[in-house]
Amino acid sequence: MLKLCIRIAKPITSLFLVLKQPCNAGQLYADALFLSFFEFCMKIIVIAGTRPEAVKLAPVVMELKKHKDITTVVCNSGQHQQMIEDAFSDFGIVPDISLNVMCHGQSLASLTAKLFTAIDEVFERENPDWVIVQGDTTTVMVGAMCAFYRHIRIAHVEAGLRSYDKYAPFPEEVNRQTVTRIADLHFAPTGLAYNNLIKEGISPDNVYITGNTVIDALMWVRDYLKDKNEYLHEDVRKAVEQGKKIILVTGHRRENQGTGLVDICNAIKHLSYKYMDCIFVYPVHLNPAVQNTVRTILSNHARVMLLPPLSYLHFQALLNVSYLVLTDSGGIQEEAPALSKPVLVMREVTERPEGIQAGCARLVGASTDAIVDGVSELIENAEEYNRMKNAQNPYGHGHSSEKIVSAILRASGYETGLMAV
Repeated sequence: MLKLCIRIAKPITSLFLVLKQPCNAGQLYADALFLSFFEFCMKIIVIAGTRPEAVKLAPVVMELKKHKDITTVVCNSGQHQQMIEDAFSDFGIVPDISLNVMCHGQSLASLTAKLFTAIDEVFERENPDWVIVQGDTTTVMVGAMCAFYRHIRIAHVEAGLRSYDKYAPFPEEVNRQTVTRIADLHFAPTGLAYNNLIKEGISPDNVYITGNTVIDALMWVRDYLKDKNEYLHEDVRKAVEQGKKIILVTGHRRENQGTGLVDICNAIKHLSYKYMDCIFVYPVHLNPAVQNTVRTILSNHARVMLLPPLSYLHFQALLNVSYLVLTDSGGIQEEAPALSKPVLVMREVTERPEGIQAGCARLVGASTDAIVDGVSELIENAEEYNRMKNAQNPYGHGHSSEKIVSAILRASGYETGLMAV
């Protein structure tokens, strides 16, 4: 139920303007009299648990905070505690609520159980009108379910992405489809995502094509970083000045951990010996299993640079000077094309086929030979490299957050100036 806010400073003249109206105007003027002293406002909780969620929701939070009648509460679930705090900090956002649910080596089931208890307590205390979630993490699924249990409306940002393989990405594909069944508004980043939702029976009235909010974040960061050199790692800056090609690597997907990540690392090692003019820069995820594999295979190689996880600003500075991107991540498949960086996706399937179809990304899988072949082609074949570099970015133009907030306002009755109680 939307909250009623008293606006003490409402000019008293509005009362007389109402009283001067014809007496047969009936309920319309009674409503106007009521609203001349009272306005409706609503509370929205924006919940995020990982760095990609923080990055993609930061523009939405900034847009929400432009509206004086919206109380915006940012909740950090703590799924990636330090990384998400750093990401929000890059945008000048401090979470209002932080939950500490992570512990070393816990299972997905244990994490999920902790999140259900912690998030439900937040919703009980805060009693929001809307909960906004983004993407497909465990935080997203649990946040949406807790809102559903309490009859709180749910807005799902980046809805409709599908691989239709429940184990790839795991558990994200099932998380995302679960949220689709219970969300009230679905913000699809592309036409393909929109079509997926419609095929699954979601009403077109509740689905909006918005583009991806990561492009909003990228445009904000691009403007912020203009003429700022301090965010580029010193060793990377020196390599660029020496004319080296920077190959940016990110790899941490749960389905690649084990044999897949070993193959990825072996491919990078092989390529570092093959191409003397290339530097492979790998910000390594904090997950202990990832750290152990990557550092065992790739430490102390002259043309491999292993970095700690980077803040979003530092990461974008690195992406901006990169020649191409090797990744098994999701969001960078959307960010890199906006900067004209070819992307080789080290997975067997992707829930972001738009980049593949547009030609700015290519699926190469996680086998050593396939990765080596894919990178070698882009380094040695200028025509193919330029084709991918110049392909059109399918993920939007930086106005997604405005569209999202506008749709939530309309769904809440703001388009008429009256909101249902």
